Amino acid sequence: MNPVVGIDIAKEESEVQAFLDKGKPYGTSFSIKHNREELEKFIYFLEEMKETTGQMPVVILESTGHYHTPVVQCLEENDILYILLNPIISHQAKKASLRKVKTDAFDAYQLCVLYYKEEFEPQKRRGIQLLNLRNLSRQQEIMTNMYVEAKLHFHTILDQVFPEYRKVFGDLFSKVSLSVLKEYPTSEKVLKAGKEELEDKIREHCPSRSVQWAKEKARKLIHSASQNPFQKVRYESHLINLSMYIDILFHYQGHLTDLESQMVSLANEIEEYKIIQSIPGIGEKIAATIISEIGEIDRFNHPKKLVAFAGVDPSVYSSGKFTANINRITKRGSSRLRHSLYLAVLCGIRGSRNKKLKEFYDRKRSEGKPSKVAIVACINKLLHWIYALLKKNENFLDLA
Repeated sequence: MNPVVGIDIAKEESEVQAFLDKGKPYGTSFSIKHNREELEKFIYFLEEMKETTGQMPVVILESTGHYHTPVVQCLEENDILYILLNPIISHQAKKASLRKVKTDAFDAYQLCVLYYKEEFEPQKRRGIQLLNLRNLSRQQEIMTNMYVEAKLHFHTILDQVFPEYRKVFGDLFSKVSLSVLKEYPTSEKVLKAGKEELEDKIREHCPSRSVQWAKEKARKLIHSASQNPFQKVRYESHLINLSMYIDILFHYQGHLTDLESQMVSLANEIEEYKIIQSIPGIGEKIAATIISEIGEIDRFNHPKKLVAFAGVDPSVYSSGKFTANINRITKRGSSRLRHSLYLAVLCGIRGSRNKKLKEFYDRKRSEGKPSKVAIVACINKLLHWIYALLKKNENFLDLA
């Protein structure tokens, strides 16, 4: 017998359907909640199937964001093999049916049917360190997006209160810039404070800079205040919002600094991280994201599978006598990995940091390839290098 259990994952509970063998459903489907008690009952159910069939059934389920994690952790704790399926595969299989049916019970049933049609490899367990690094990396991306959004809202408010303030400091979002703006958000407060008070406040918030630098910034601040179109702020709400966004920006900056520090600290304990960093053009943050998204290289037995995982493999379209001349990349893999590789290539070819990659890029351009196509080719090449380095456990300089 070849038993299998299909699970259609939902937010707080899942639908379960079991098969003893191909074409032999084991009872009707039932639901389980994602709590300890019901998950233990599910494990007991699998043990019962093992007694009936003589072997522990394989569990097949879709990867659904984070909703599947309680079930997966329970399976791993009990050393039960499972197949974590890309939702695209199961969706395409459902479309092959002439009947249009969408229920949790039907989806769980279809997962079992799909198991007998295809040859899937059981999911390989990933190391805790790499998963922790991946979680930190993804949280850092989320926090960065929130920080960028807060900056945009901050700009909107500043435009209605003190737009000329942008000309004072080189970095509007530096600690000294935001601190000074919080204390002197209007032209009226700046001009009332006077040059000496402003110099002292600027030096207080940035003691590492020279006295001359503080004097120059105070002069610029007074000049900007005199040129500000809003000499008097009509809406008190704008000042409240401006102060609030400055606090939010400080909050995000602190969290991003902590996340980056924790990422680098954790990544330095991982050997693969140092190997990835040996490639010219790849810095700390990009290396951490790349290795956390790829995970253990043993998950891939060929570099083309790694390329497909990143979603930079070309799509193919051919029908009858027609064969498409322009084939875009599939973009079906990890978008975070793809974006990090794109940044790594840009860093590598600019200023010829990575001479091998720059030569490859120039060769593709000389062949008449557009810039974007040449960059995708470089990403593909970079993935092949990464695969070879991680498999051989070597640094980039050792690559022949």
